[in-house]
Amino acid sequence: MWFPRPICTTVIRSAEVGRRLAIAADHAGAALKAKIVARAGEIAPEWSVLDLGGDGSDPTDDYPDMARAVAERMIAGEADRGLVICGSGIGVTIAANKFNGIRASIAHDPASARQGVVHDDMNVLAFGSNIISLERALETLRAFLQAEPSSEERYLRRTAKVADIEEEQS
Repeated sequence: MWFPRPICTTVIRSAEVGRRLAIAADHAGAALKAKIVARAGEIAPEWSVLDLGGDGSDPTDDYPDMARAVAERMIAGEADRGLVICGSGIGVTIAANKFNGIRASIAHDPASARQGVVHDDMNVLAFGSNIISLERALETLRAFLQAEPSSEERYLRRTAKVADIEEEQS
């Protein structure tokens, strides 16, 4: 059962930028999230950051709640992409992918993050805070945010098939 509770929401630089990144982390990912939020302007000045919480102070900041926070903002049109962080990156990825229209994946290197967007229309990136360093996370996040989905027919065909599966399962 999901227990609704207030989630911290801080918008950084939203007035001057057009693209919006929703970011949340469970208790294990909170320290990495805070460092990424603090440096996001350096790597992606054209993006505003919507910090949906997880500050590490509450051990019940569970990964499903944080994935839900990001996914719901994206579904509502309040964010263009998402970043979710837990200890391994696995839990937040599984939870985020339960939402229609969310295509989340772990990527701990820039090439995978870029390819996930270009080939697979990935819209949520997941990190494992116990796996990735801050500098590598920033490089990977930059690649994710700079990439755009391909308009090549083969990639559109494949992502349409994924959408069909999602629709069938609804």
